[in-house]
Amino acid sequence: MLVDNVKILVKAGNGGRGCQSFYRDKYTRYAIPNGGNGGNGASIIVRCDRNQRTLLDFKFHRHFIARNGEHGSSNNKKGKNAEDVVIRVPRGTTIKDVGSDCVLRVLDQDKDEVVVVKGGAGGLGNKTNKETIPPGQGEEKELLFDLKLIADVGIVGFPNAGKSTLISAVTNANPKIAAYPFTTKSPILGMAHAADKTFSLADIPGLIEGSSEGRGLGDRFLRHVERTKVLIHVIDMAGFEGRDPLEDYRIINKEIKDYSKALFKKTQIVAANKMDLEGAKRNLARFKRVVKKKIYPISALEKKGLSELIEAVAGKL
Repeated sequence: MLVDNVKILVKAGNGGRGCQSFYRDKYTRYAIPNGGNGGNGASIIVRCDRNQRTLLDFKFHRHFIARNGEHGSSNNKKGKNAEDVVIRVPRGTTIKDVGSDCVLRVLDQDKDEVVVVKGGAGGLGNKTNKETIPPGQGEEKELLFDLKLIADVGIVGFPNAGKSTLISAVTNANPKIAAYPFTTKSPILGMAHAADKTFSLADIPGLIEGSSEGRGLGDRFLRHVERTKVLIHVIDMAGFEGRDPLEDYRIINKEIKDYSKALFKKTQIVAANKMDLEGAKRNLARFKRVVKKKIYPISALEKKGLSELIEAVAGKL
């Protein structure tokens, strides 16, 4: 299950109190201030981790409260600083401060990090200023984590066009595959290899007419191919469910353009799938008369024509 949008509450630790203490003995005429400073409260850091794939954990753990710094004590002993809290998120996570509606950082690279709330400074003991100074308070914020998958290639098309079969045939991904629409309910990532190149693919659930306006959650799915460099447009060339491949091609491109003109301008490779079925060759000939671009006939089920398709994708990348 891919969770790509979640709100959490973060609270940094407060600083520890400074100590008010005086040293006295029978040889000291005036008491000597020796109260130690308090320790700093813990900050909360959000770090990008390439091993994370989803924000699912934050659905069940929404509150992150860091520890306070320890209090100072007599004999000039400083309180211990609290250890910072690290929250790990997937690549492609945008961190937004809900209160100010401000984007704090977009974490795209592994180990990128940002301090989202800073811990309070420790209070000063009377050894420094002859009197104690109160500690600082830790910051508190409500954050929005918004995840957009980072992949080199996005696979788009109508439901049941064979996208999941394709990604399972050319990558190490194992999506659920069945002969009915909307089998894929969340984006799937996989890695493909071509010659000396390795690149990632994202298979999103099938799009339908009206997807750009949110029908069938299409807008939620399209956002996950916004950062890709190349799109593979998979078309059921056999028209297995009585659909017209040419009309499907036009509808999907219209939805992509309506959603984002930048996404529509990305390099698009057309894969004519299900060429093993009856009627596919006839439909392909008609398709080519209208669509004047390179078409790659494939059968994802029988794994035919896939090497040419993947080589073409690698060449575009």
